[in-house]
Amino acid sequence: MAETIIGIDLGTTNSEVAIYKDGRVMVLEDNNSRIIPSYVGLDDNGEIIVGEEAKNQYQVYPERTIKSIKRKMGRDEKIVMGTEQYLPQELSAIILRKLKLIAEKHLNCRINKAVITVPAYFSDAQRQATREAGEIAGLEVVKIINEPTAAALSYKTESRPNQRILIYDLGGGTFDVSVVQIEGGVVEVIASHGNNHLGGDDFDQKIVSAVIEHLKVEHNYNDTLSSQAMARIEQAAENAKKALSDNPFALIAEEYLCEIQGVPVNLNMDVAREDYEEMIRPYIDETLEAVHTALKSADLAASHINEVLLVGGSTRTPLVARRLEEKFGFAPRCDMDPDLCVAMGAAMQAAMIKGEDVHAALVDITPYTFGTRAYHEDENGPLPYYFVPIIKKNTPIPVRKSDVFYTMYDNQQKVEIGIYQGENEDVRENVKIGEFMIKGLSRAPANNELITTFELDKDGILHVTSKEKKTGLQKMITIDNAMSKFEEEELNTARERISNLFTGDESGAEGNQQVSAKVESVKAMAVVEKAESLFELAESDDCEEMINLIEAIKEADIAGDKAALSTAVDELSEIIFFLES
Repeated sequence: MAETIIGIDLGTTNSEVAIYKDGRVMVLEDNNSRIIPSYVGLDDNGEIIVGEEAKNQYQVYPERTIKSIKRKMGRDEKIVMGTEQYLPQELSAIILRKLKLIAEKHLNCRINKAVITVPAYFSDAQRQATREAGEIAGLEVVKIINEPTAAALSYKTESRPNQRILIYDLGGGTFDVSVVQIEGGVVEVIASHGNNHLGGDDFDQKIVSAVIEHLKVEHNYNDTLSSQAMARIEQAAENAKKALSDNPFALIAEEYLCEIQGVPVNLNMDVAREDYEEMIRPYIDETLEAVHTALKSADLAASHINEVLLVGGSTRTPLVARRLEEKFGFAPRCDMDPDLCVAMGAAMQAAMIKGEDVHAALVDITPYTFGTRAYHEDENGPLPYYFVPIIKKNTPIPVRKSDVFYTMYDNQQKVEIGIYQGENEDVRENVKIGEFMIKGLSRAPANNELITTFELDKDGILHVTSKEKKTGLQKMITIDNAMSKFEEEELNTARERISNLFTGDESGAEGNQQVSAKVESVKAMAVVEKAESLFELAESDDCEEMINLIEAIKEADIAGDKAALSTAVDELSEIIFFLES
């Protein structure tokens, strides 16, 4: 039997490992996740930690945790982690070693060979550094493959023959655009362009800058933040970015982030998707300029492209799909997981090298668009029957998407929510599949915000919820088998294409819980220190209660009792608030 060759997507933010086995691609899991955060760190004992455990540690010990190392590949510089210095390929090798071990655990055999993907725009130095990282990790890198090519491989068996596609690959730290010709089973990249330092990390930094500005304006904070505080803000910014892909608002909340003249500052900031998209618009403009360059290099116009394929987690930002649709006149394909398709393609390339007959690797999708009705105005006047898509056709399921709507007049007490299936901008041309009324809204001026959420589960059951943002008042409706009501044959065809069924293990969960508990412990000790600094302001009864609560916090922290720790911290925080009022 030929030796197993694994496929690896070594990403800036996340990495994945996949194999082609028994006629299908499998992206392998670790702790029930196919996505391994590209973080490397040293724990309290100086031992190497990788993935989710290292990511959880980052906000507590950023000085001994490294992220986004892919951006430094090919550079002859050392990176400090803890008390040691490492070359970029050494740190990447640690991630590759982790992926190798995941594969060996699942396959119960030694793994010595791999296909590793790189951005199409990677230089020779960056490619060589990637190959060296593989060798350091104990892997023979049998092939370095461009990420767009890998994505096209996982795409090609689903596609009609003789297709010309544009692959828009926006990851955590790099951007590529490639024009790919698929003809007669041959995948050929005919033009590429990109930026090796443009991606989701830059989007995060825009939110980070907005948070720092918020601290200046709202709290008059002008000092330099500690590395721990910055790490917490960066993590919160990344989480907000992800939330804004599916929701119109995201809350950034961090307790005891910093202090001003001894007074703790709690961060509580609402970020709107509209504002976020305005922040990153220049970056998206830059990617579209790269698209234009790639098309020009291929001597093609936008009208010559049959389909646009989205690759990379940052393409989940709704602005990306909207701008591409404006340019090409049709929506990009989103029926393949943008985080996984590169690793899947790498595994398919590995199987080809072994001489295997490679088959399709597909995902389940919704073949319909679901949305609601809204009043809309454009240059042609009012459109009272305007259809607003929430879950778009070809979206992988299960899926949950939200958007914000507004009341039309002052003191509006109720809103009717209609649910439609279809593709027409005129809601009357689509199929109405349900409706409900949300009543008892607060007496607010016009433009009171209502967040409407569509959630479609793997069984085709659609759950629609509408909530008044101001009060939390909400109503919902469940529509059974929303998809199977229409063209069952198309739905079955989509289901037949499912080939990724995975099982994971629980190893490492205890370590992750310990790091999470460490985060809570750090926050708790900050409360204790603040309380101890206020003893002289407290009455004797308050002092006694504070001492008891401090002891309770320390005992709960030692015992690992999260519930008791949280309760004691909350009670002590109330006394601190009273003393400082």
